[in-house]
Amino acid sequence: MTHLQFPGSTDMAGLPRKRLVPLVAGGAALVAVTAGGGVWWFNKQHYETTDNAFVQADTVTVAPLVEGYVAEVLVSDNEAVRPGQVLVRIDPATIKARLAQAEANAAALEAAVRQVDDKARLEQALIAQRAAAVESARADAQLASAELKRYGALAQSGWVSSQRAQSVRTAEQRASAAVEQAAAALEAERRTAASLDSARAQSLAQAAAARAAVEQARIDLARTEVRAPVAGVVGARGVRPGQYVRPGGALMSLVPLGDAYVVANFKETQVARLRIGQPVEIRADAFGKKTLQGRVDSFAPATGAEFALIPVENAVGNFTKIAQRLPVKIAVDRGQPLSGALRPGLSLHVKVDVTEKTGPSFAEAGEIPARYAREGASR
Repeated sequence: MTHLQFPGSTDMAGLPRKRLVPLVAGGAALVAVTAGGGVWWFNKQHYETTDNAFVQADTVTVAPLVEGYVAEVLVSDNEAVRPGQVLVRIDPATIKARLAQAEANAAALEAAVRQVDDKARLEQALIAQRAAAVESARADAQLASAELKRYGALAQSGWVSSQRAQSVRTAEQRASAAVEQAAAALEAERRTAASLDSARAQSLAQAAAARAAVEQARIDLARTEVRAPVAGVVGARGVRPGQYVRPGGALMSLVPLGDAYVVANFKETQVARLRIGQPVEIRADAFGKKTLQGRVDSFAPATGAEFALIPVENAVGNFTKIAQRLPVKIAVDRGQPLSGALRPGLSLHVKVDVTEKTGPSFAEAGEIPARYAREGASR
């Protein structure tokens, strides 16, 4: 049976339809506002959030330690490498020639040291010979002196001529001069031997420097193979075969994706409730609705503005207070499916559960280095 409803009629509750629709809409809006406010209040009491967060990693720039032409590049872009893996080979021909020259120079200087040692041994033999000559000259002088005394007595008695006595006196003088000459020659040999000691010390120093040059050349030869200092993924590869490289020039970067972490910039009005060790929920647009878990690791020693290239100077008359942001390091829990997928530079949304009372708070964490500084100053 069909029921007809005429204008101005009411529903079963006795209210006109035109009045019922606004009431229902208003009630639904009130419920939505109440529910939204409850969710906001709950999140505000339990969490601190920010979307000013980014993934970072201790990226290592790979640079050569020797110069030369690149002979071979053994890795490609975005390739994972192991520690110690050869990344680039530099042409070693020049360094090999330098090594051969250094080895030859070292061998020559070591031979010079042996030559000085041979001369020192020869000088010792010459010193012994000169010492024997001195003794021989002294014996001759003593004999000449005795002859002079004997012939002097005979000359006074008239048994020998004055000419003979003069000859004996001359022989005695020559014998005395020969002693002095032999002694001088002995002293010269001794001084020559002493000078060989300084020459040997100089040769030893030069030989040591030559051996050091050989070792340096060997090190440089080993450095023609540029190896990965850490495990990571190759990025920003700018080196190509045939390119001339110099020490310190960037060849590529290695990004340790497995050791990536998060730096979240919280407002200074938020950090009061943060504590080291509090759990963190991490969301990235790159991962859709999937989340990662982490924990607050540490607080930066200063705000981000202090580390800017041009620090902000607030000593002006028209100052307007702006809430500063403090970098907070968040460690990502390892073992999660996405922990190794974080890429430095990705923007994130982080939510810290501030209800957990774990480690030191922001204020307490600042007291620890201050205490160490006071203890160090008192020592």
